[in-house]
Amino acid sequence: MSAAPAPSIAALRGVRLASGAVVDIAIDGDEVLAVVPAGSPLPDTDGESLDLNGYLVTTAGAEPHAHLDKAQSWDAIQPPFGDLERAIDSWHAFALTLDEDDTLDRARATALRMLASGITAIRTHVDLLRGEDALTGVRALVRLRDELAGLMDIELVALGGPTVTDDVFEAALDAGVDLVGGAPHLADDPIADLERLVALARRRDVGLDLHTDESLAGADTLAAYARAVTGWHRPRTAGHCVRLSMMAEADLAALADGIRSADIGVIALPITNLYLQGWGRDHAVPRGIAPIGRLKAAGVRVAAGADNVRDPFNPVGRCDHLETASLLVSAGHLPPDEAMNAVTVGARDVMGLPFAGPVAGARADLVAVKAASLGDAVAFASADRVVIHRGRLVSRTTVSTQTATALAHVSASAAAPAAEPTRPAAPATAS
Repeated sequence: MSAAPAPSIAALRGVRLASGAVVDIAIDGDEVLAVVPAGSPLPDTDGESLDLNGYLVTTAGAEPHAHLDKAQSWDAIQPPFGDLERAIDSWHAFALTLDEDDTLDRARATALRMLASGITAIRTHVDLLRGEDALTGVRALVRLRDELAGLMDIELVALGGPTVTDDVFEAALDAGVDLVGGAPHLADDPIADLERLVALARRRDVGLDLHTDESLAGADTLAAYARAVTGWHRPRTAGHCVRLSMMAEADLAALADGIRSADIGVIALPITNLYLQGWGRDHAVPRGIAPIGRLKAAGVRVAAGADNVRDPFNPVGRCDHLETASLLVSAGHLPPDEAMNAVTVGARDVMGLPFAGPVAGARADLVAVKAASLGDAVAFASADRVVIHRGRLVSRTTVSTQTATALAHVSASAAAPAAEPTRPAAPATAS
C-alpha cells in the first residue's frame, strides 16, 4: 500500500456513463458538482483532473456482507469441501487458536484487494469467539477500520451464536462494533434467539444484520424478523435468505409484503451460497440464491455481496463486486444493469450510506473501469480501474499486456529466408 496521501480530484474527463453518454464530471470536496457532455465547460474546483477516455464510470462498489476475520484462512485450515455444517465445524476448531495480528493481516490484505477493485465501503461480520478471549477478531477489525479510515468506510457487525451471552455482545459493542448480528435459524429455538438479538439491538439502539434462513429447507425466521422490527428506526438487513428460492410464488409474495413493510434489506450472496448449498443430492441440485429479482419487483430493498473469501465457507473469491454482479447475471438471471445496481447503489442503500454515483449532488464515491459499456465491464471485469472515495483518488490499477506478433505469411513463390522465431510474450503485469 502506498504511503502517499490520497489526492483530491477536481474532474474526471472523457468518461462513459452506463447510458453510453461520454461526459466530464466535476467534483467539489466529497460531492459530485456537475456532470456535463464531454468538452463542455466545468466549474473550477480544487484538485487534480484525470483524463479517463476509454473508461466507464459507475457508483463505487459496496460490500454489504463480508467476513474479514475469516478471509484467506483456507490454506491454514485446509478444511474439507462440503456444506455449511462442515464449514462451521472447521472454522470453530481453527478459531480456538486465532491470533489478533494474523487476523489483522489477512483482513487488511482482503480489504485492500476490495479497494483496488473499486469497493469503497465494507460491512463485515466478526465472530464472537468461543474460549477465553471472545473479542480477538473484534479488536483486529477495529484496528483495521482505524487504519483504513481515509481510504474506505468499514462497518462491523457482532456475529454470535445462541451460546454467546448478552454480556459478550455488550462488550463487543463497547469495543467499537456497530451492529448486532447472528444466525438464529441455526439455534435449537430459532425464534427465541431471534427475539433475544432484536431485544439486544433495541436496548443498545443499534442496527441489526442477521444471517437469515441460510438453508434450502430449514427454519423460517425471516417472517418473525419482519414482525419484530416493523416500525423500528434503525437499519435492519437479512443476509443469505436462500430458503426463499424454494418457496411457491404465492408464499413468497406474502412474505415479500412483510419484508417490505418492515423495511428489511435483503442481501443475496451468490458465490458462497452456490458453493455451500445443494450438497448431498444425487440429482436435481438446486442452487440457493435469494431471489432478489422477484423481491425487488415486490418493492423490497435488495443488494448483493461476496460474503466469504478463501475460507472454509468458500474456497475461492476475487474481492471484486463485478464478480458478484456477473454471478447475479448467470445464476440469478438479472440483467447486467440490475446486477450492477445490487452491488453499488443497492448495497449502499441497505448499509445506510449516502447516495453516491456520477450524479450531481451525490457522494463522490466512484469507480472507473476500462470498458466500452456496462455489459463489457460486468463480463470482462478489466483490472484497469480508478477508485475515488469521497472525492479522493484512493487506488489506481493499470494493467499492461504484451502479445507476441503473429508471424507473417510467406508466399510459396518467395525466396525470402524463414522469419526469426518471435520471443514469447511476457506475462501480463499489474501495478
